[in-house]
Amino acid sequence: MRWAFLFTLSVFVAAAEELPLVSKVDFQPLAAQVARVLQSLELIGEPMPAADAAKVKAIIEGQRGGAKEIEDLQRILDRYALTGVNINPESRVKVQQGEAKAELMEQGWRAFLVKVHNEAGVTAVLAVDSPNAGQLANASANVVNRRWLDLTMFNKQPMRVHLSGLELEYRIIQIYSKDAGKREAKLAFDVGQGSQDLGFRNEIDILFTAVPAAKVRFRVLDYNDQPTTASFLIRDARQRVYPSQTKRLAPDFFFHPQVYRADGETVMLPPGTYTIDYNRGPEYRARQQTVKVENSNPIDLTFRLERWIDPAKMGWYSGDHHIHAAGCAHYEKPTEGVYPQDMMRHVIGEDLKIGSVLTWGPGWYFQKTFFEGKENAVSTKEHRIRYDVEVSGHPSSHTGHVILLGLREQEYPGTQRIEDWPTWGMPILRWAKSQGAITGYAHSGWGLAVKQPKLLTDELPPFDGIGANEYVVTVTHGLTDFISTVDTPYPWELNVWYHTLNVGYQTKISGETDFPCIYGEKVGLGRSYVKQKSLDYEDWVRGIREGRNYVSDGKSHLMDVRLNGVEMGQELKLAQAGTAKLTAKVAALLNEKPDPALQGRPVDQKPYWDVERARIGSSNKVPLELIVNGVAVAKQDFVADGTLRDVSFDVKLDRSSWVALRILPSSHSNPVFVTVGGKPVRSRTSADWLVRAVERCFNQKINRIRLTEQGDMKRAYDYAKAEYQRLLKEAVD
Repeated sequence: MRWAFLFTLSVFVAAAEELPLVSKVDFQPLAAQVARVLQSLELIGEPMPAADAAKVKAIIEGQRGGAKEIEDLQRILDRYALTGVNINPESRVKVQQGEAKAELMEQGWRAFLVKVHNEAGVTAVLAVDSPNAGQLANASANVVNRRWLDLTMFNKQPMRVHLSGLELEYRIIQIYSKDAGKREAKLAFDVGQGSQDLGFRNEIDILFTAVPAAKVRFRVLDYNDQPTTASFLIRDARQRVYPSQTKRLAPDFFFHPQVYRADGETVMLPPGTYTIDYNRGPEYRARQQTVKVENSNPIDLTFRLERWIDPAKMGWYSGDHHIHAAGCAHYEKPTEGVYPQDMMRHVIGEDLKIGSVLTWGPGWYFQKTFFEGKENAVSTKEHRIRYDVEVSGHPSSHTGHVILLGLREQEYPGTQRIEDWPTWGMPILRWAKSQGAITGYAHSGWGLAVKQPKLLTDELPPFDGIGANEYVVTVTHGLTDFISTVDTPYPWELNVWYHTLNVGYQTKISGETDFPCIYGEKVGLGRSYVKQKSLDYEDWVRGIREGRNYVSDGKSHLMDVRLNGVEMGQELKLAQAGTAKLTAKVAALLNEKPDPALQGRPVDQKPYWDVERARIGSSNKVPLELIVNGVAVAKQDFVADGTLRDVSFDVKLDRSSWVALRILPSSHSNPVFVTVGGKPVRSRTSADWLVRAVERCFNQKINRIRLTEQGDMKRAYDYAKAEYQRLLKEAVD
């Protein structure tokens, strides 16, 4: 008798034949394949129990790989195999029932292993079918009763679609039950036409028991007892995720362990004990509730959310201008993606006030149908989304992905297809500007990597990526309103921005997530908090252009930054050198326990921005830095307990400068620009760096530009270089 891990009830396995052990197999490829199986089980939310998983990992990571280890692996894995499939030397398939208890969940999916003894070494696809599976639309009552299940082999990464040809490997089968109770199913396996063994031995009849599920209604109450929407991560005692990830339909995303539920909505849970982690974005405290479902009777659960800060009440509205509804991690059909109402649920569930859903290469021809040139109709009073454009997957992508916000028209003039667009970015920025759009660069750090993770640095990046590469040119033409931060390593993002600020340009920064490409965990991991009188999308994007915003991971905040009363993004004029007073309201929240792994993680590993990285040692403090011309000139440490604090700095200004605050890498304000004696901001070091940057960027990009566009590109780059050379002559040490 052995325990089965794939089910909620802890019962002994019914009597069944033990699957034959396979001895003639090489250990190293078997161990690699088993490692992928373990990883896949975790990915789909049905991990092997920790004790057995640890034993398996110890075997495959051990120094020995003999016959005993091969048998030990099988004895553990076979406990979880619903069937064993044998492919004989003539490629005939036969199947027998394995040791895993044949138990399913009503209206839910369960995963089992399939043990494959491949004597023929075939590399075909192992397929499964059943007369009890199939569509129910327009079916007769008899067919509906017969087709009570759905099933599929899990062949996605990290698994492989085809069999490896190895003598032994394990596959994963997933089975869904429409009903509760006892149901018999016929499963038939094959590896291609004509591979069925004689006497129907490739088929097996299995009597399943589907555990009845309870309809669990969530009562979701905000901090003020008003109904709302929140994020819920539901795990049972064996850490399996509910609802099953792999067969979720939008608005539940299969690449998320969590789901979003509004007050009054439901999930189906079989009897058992569950831990439910819930929150509503970084402005809320994470909470956990343990729940016991006794039987299949409907139940209500109440979840009360707790805020630690509410920037919107103080006039600071959060937004993420880089969200996609298609491509990357999205869905079975990334060329289509999902609908506005699906994205809106995630925006509300993370309490993101503004969401810019950007249509880009993948899904372009379907997603562009949602563009209206205004806020989408699913927007609410407290949460807004609008469809705009990221120029990515277009011919100009290599010069840097650009974000176009507030467009009136989304099709570049004279084009019928994406392939017709320009092969460099500046013409697109000029076209967007002509219709009043706000323009900037996405995931700015890509292509701007530096070996020394410090600010400022005179090291010249390669300019070989899709971030703010051409920014060093377009900023001189007045075509760039912002560059994005938070979704790439901060030294790479901030270094190029600091250099352009240091020669007098006044480009702003914003925060973004690039969901679900760079970050698929949730929307709003990178945010811009814009000062507004009331929530309005068009004013929000104008606020980014004007610099009345700070960027953040949502876990620290830099509000009301003023220098002698002058707000972020504006200019303070001083007749002569002197001292100014900077004031602000700041707050941060750290978890109670430090995360040493995150604290010591290299800057080029995710998460790139997180308040935990700013923690001072093992304390609960973070450093607030005063930045003048890219250099930290003063610092105040404060306790990150969620309290909003008033802070001030005396800033000595002996020449024209830009001044900002940061909690690195968690939040950064936009600058206040200071003019002393009517002179501009000029740095010799930064001007020289920018001259060299234009040259390197040109050499990296020119060979991918259409011949008909190369002349215009060269003239634009020559202009930028000449501007920086002029600024270099005006610069001071």
